[in-house]
Amino acid sequence: MSFDRIQEKLKILADAAKYDVSCSSSGSNRKNKNKGLGDASKSGICHTYTQDGRCVSLLKILLTNHCIFDCAYCVTRSSNDIKRAAFKVQEVVDLTLNFYRRNYIEGLFLSSGIFKNADYTMERLVAVAKKLRLEENFNGYIHLKSIPGASDELMREAGLYADRLSVNIEIPTKQGLKLLAPDKNQADFLKPMQKVKNEIIQYQSERKIIKSTPKYAPAGQSTQMIVGATGENDLQIMKTSNFLYKKYGMKRVYYSGYIPISHDHRLPQIGTPVPVMRENRLYQTDWLYRFYGFDIDEIVNEQHQFLDLDIDPKLSWALRNLHEFPVDVNKADKRMLARIPGVGMTSVAKILQARKHRNLNWEHLKKLGIALNRAQYFMTCASSKFERKDLTAHQIKGLIQQQSTSKYRSNFNNQLSLFGA
Repeated sequence: MSFDRIQEKLKILADAAKYDVSCSSSGSNRKNKNKGLGDASKSGICHTYTQDGRCVSLLKILLTNHCIFDCAYCVTRSSNDIKRAAFKVQEVVDLTLNFYRRNYIEGLFLSSGIFKNADYTMERLVAVAKKLRLEENFNGYIHLKSIPGASDELMREAGLYADRLSVNIEIPTKQGLKLLAPDKNQADFLKPMQKVKNEIIQYQSERKIIKSTPKYAPAGQSTQMIVGATGENDLQIMKTSNFLYKKYGMKRVYYSGYIPISHDHRLPQIGTPVPVMRENRLYQTDWLYRFYGFDIDEIVNEQHQFLDLDIDPKLSWALRNLHEFPVDVNKADKRMLARIPGVGMTSVAKILQARKHRNLNWEHLKKLGIALNRAQYFMTCASSKFERKDLTAHQIKGLIQQQSTSKYRSNFNNQLSLFGA
């Protein structure tokens, strides 16, 4: 195969892969052995991100953009008139090694359109990872996208050679999937997730007895859902995420704003993209749920089905629950400290440690890195009076926004103008 043809394939299949954002390479502890190539240890992988947050530290490509399905939201759908290409297994192996040796990448993120059937496609993805590990002694990071409907045997083999596996749930609800991808079944997405979860549990159990037990997907599994292609609200999206985290032990759920690529009447009109700020708010809510001790229904519920775009979800919660404040930082427990707007979990740990030695005042809190421009309305400390007085939630919000220097502010205002706001 000529170099020019390989270059053409790479251009086509790398471009087609850019819509998948679930390519984080964190969490693996695969170490180099026997003088092989690469090292995917926990602290050994660096990332480079584009302005829209896409990870570009990995060789991120599709094996092929041929697909038997005609999903309305997908650029590689069978009815789309685009240039098609497919890599051979050895071509992907060679590209990965050549890019790695030139220090362009730290690993491989490999997905694929579905050609022939799920097992045929998954078998070729596994073959790439297997060749890299066994024949080339490659110890860099490998993330394989699992193909919905692939057999349990192939899913088990995939986890033995890949650091992370992922199946994109694609659309948050069954109804939305049925509307835009009637040939697909949500059960086909959930089956491989359950298999991966079971295999990880089995590996962890066997590892306690036999230390030489082969690793299975050491970086776990993740998924991605498209936001804004159908009419789901943020409550429905976060309920689906909550279900995936609890049921299948997901390491991450990624949220990808739908990019209009079709004039299909079932989809949003071209020219009205999902605001990037909506993605950002979903990620912040995801973070509050996983690390800050919030329940999903505290942030989004039947009364508040959409997240506020102009303020972050923690501040939104605090303004709706002013009766919980002010919080005395010298007495409050970890849970309430974490709920103060402008106080992150790192700052919570610093507060808990510092107040063992002295009562904290405003100057101490400032040195600890607290964002006092917002936190001051929700807390008290030593030698201070609570300054909120009789301010309403609306007034507090206005004062905080006046002081905000968020990097998203100008982008947010530009996005609102698109909708005539």
